[in-house]
Amino acid sequence: MEAVSASRIFHVLSLLFTSLILFVQPATTLAATDEPLHQVSSEVCKNCHKEIYKQWKGSMHAQSTALKDPIHATFYKKVVGSPVEEGVKHKASGKYPICLQCHAPNAAVDKTTKLDAKPAYTEGVNCVACHTLAKFKGTTGKDGKLLLGLKAYERKNELQGPQGFNQGLTKLTASDDLFGGAGADDDSKPNPHTDGEVELDGKKIQALPMAGNPGLMKTNAACMGCHDKRNNPHGVPLCQTGNEYAGSNVNCQSCHMPVAGGMVDHGMGGGHNRAMLKRSVVFTLDAVKNGENLNATVKLKNMQPHSLPTGAPFRNIYLKLAAYDASGNVVWQNAEGHPANSDSKAYFAYLLADDKGDPAMPPKATQLGVDSRLKPYEVRILSYTIPAKGAVLVRGELFYNLLWPVLVEKFKHLPEDLVAPESIAIAEVSL
Repeated sequence: MEAVSASRIFHVLSLLFTSLILFVQPATTLAATDEPLHQVSSEVCKNCHKEIYKQWKGSMHAQSTALKDPIHATFYKKVVGSPVEEGVKHKASGKYPICLQCHAPNAAVDKTTKLDAKPAYTEGVNCVACHTLAKFKGTTGKDGKLLLGLKAYERKNELQGPQGFNQGLTKLTASDDLFGGAGADDDSKPNPHTDGEVELDGKKIQALPMAGNPGLMKTNAACMGCHDKRNNPHGVPLCQTGNEYAGSNVNCQSCHMPVAGGMVDHGMGGGHNRAMLKRSVVFTLDAVKNGENLNATVKLKNMQPHSLPTGAPFRNIYLKLAAYDASGNVVWQNAEGHPANSDSKAYFAYLLADDKGDPAMPPKATQLGVDSRLKPYEVRILSYTIPAKGAVLVRGELFYNLLWPVLVEKFKHLPEDLVAPESIAIAEVSL
């Protein structure tokens, strides 16, 4: 019994000594030998957050750089240059590429353009890119110029979380506890957010202190630095989700980071996510015979608090409507191929123009073109008169494209899955 008691006393004293050290030296600063937080790879976070890492890895945030997103890479190489060379400048302005402030924010912190120099650069918008944002300053500076990407934020060398680890009371009560509050947690997994540098499964993980910041992390402020608005060198707005969204009481995370199974989804689905696209619009079709014709009515309701589509200006949606005979042959259709030219009301896009009003590419546009997209929560009704002869079925289908038709033709090097239309809604009426 005496031997057992001595062992217990030694164990308790060891825990007490360890707890006192942690209490006197809280893990709120990084050791001099540790990497700055913005250079920490998401592979480090994967050690504890495996499911979240998996979700993020499949997201467009993880594919945001010119090394991984073929569409962005196409424009980046045209307006900037190689993403693996140091010192390249934006060709029009001669300055550090502003696009890196959103697409490769960790590289932007270090003012480097060699995106393959560190994993944290290659990973694009990785874990620390978002979780080191501390305060949203807005997207317009005192001089009236836009603050884009990281420029719209104050950052900290301390991770920011929606909740953080609120241990102040625990530490206060532990000071009056003979055992330093250590007894209950001595078997728990070491936590680099609270315990300083730890070893997990044989791996050394540096201190990654985290503070609670729900005012940023649970609100649109976490997103708007990159997703509010973006102008080209001529002052023409290319992306302006923030302007479209103004006045809505729905925050971005409620749709793009929903809670499922007790966990916030870090897949952050958007225009590349088929499930997100399919639930974005309510699409109904009605057709009734009226003499020798059919009166068809298409009803579209945008379920989003922003325009549909939104984001990059070359995203578009189009409607294909057709009537079929009893053998499945098309007897009427609203357009052959893409309806952009032959049925403009069936084409929903944000177009850009040059000085003459002709269509222009984003870097060269000097004015806005036609904006035929669905506005936030808009209900739009399209009417068609269809010859009734031989028709037994009317079918409508909505397609989503990441690129304008002209860009699909121009960028032959892009993978098929990026240029092919995505079916997002179908409706049929049997006659």
